[in-house]
Amino acid sequence: MRGRLNLSLLEIRNVAKSFGAIRAVNGFSLTIEAGEVLGLMGDNGAGKSTMVKLIAGNFPPTEGEILVEGKVCHFHRPLQARAMGIEVVYQDLALADNLTASQNVFLGRELKKVLWPFRILHKQAMIDRSGELFAELKSETRPRDLVRKMSGGQRQAVAIARTRLAQAKLVLMDEPTASISVRQVAQVLELIQRMKARGVAVMLISHRMPDVFAVSDRIIVMRRGGKVADKLTAETSPEEITGLITGAIRAA
Repeated sequence: MRGRLNLSLLEIRNVAKSFGAIRAVNGFSLTIEAGEVLGLMGDNGAGKSTMVKLIAGNFPPTEGEILVEGKVCHFHRPLQARAMGIEVVYQDLALADNLTASQNVFLGRELKKVLWPFRILHKQAMIDRSGELFAELKSETRPRDLVRKMSGGQRQAVAIARTRLAQAKLVLMDEPTASISVRQVAQVLELIQRMKARGVAVMLISHRMPDVFAVSDRIIVMRRGGKVADKLTAETSPEEITGLITGAIRAA
């Protein structure tokens, strides 16, 4: 009996996206495996943000296919991508500053209990589960802390815990280390490594070369809407990646 084929967690096949006469992405392909950290790099306008939005379900591609675990998916809204295990941690984190960490983790997914004839929020269960998630991530974040009083690293932990609650298979992280301190950057990179250890795939979109080299297994470079390199991190260098981003090196 033949063994089951090993399918990539995510496969992008010759995807293109046009906005009127503007071709934002053209003939782009990639694969990412469970537990792999993939760095996606490129200059402003290279097509990275559009590619992330296509994977996240913000809009469908003009051409090409997106497959999750071998299944062709037609995403027209983020809920469809989330149903397939794809979560996004945006640069602004999309957190409610006036709420606690646990309230943010469960925002839109609140747990409830029945006190006949009413259904009320099960606050303690949400606090307990949030605490478990922060412990898994080895974060100092506490469930009852207000988000507005948190450091950048703690805020990232809240956003990542939300993806863990959803049992994400792939987390797209958009510039997670921008505008935070060196200590907080180290915390975020540790969180990425812990997700990897649990078998979660991470796509890291970043301009920060040291961060991408610190945690990624592979690096893909985009330029003018296309892919110009797909390299194992161990087989490239910051100098080569910089040349690919700027166009000093055409492709690799």
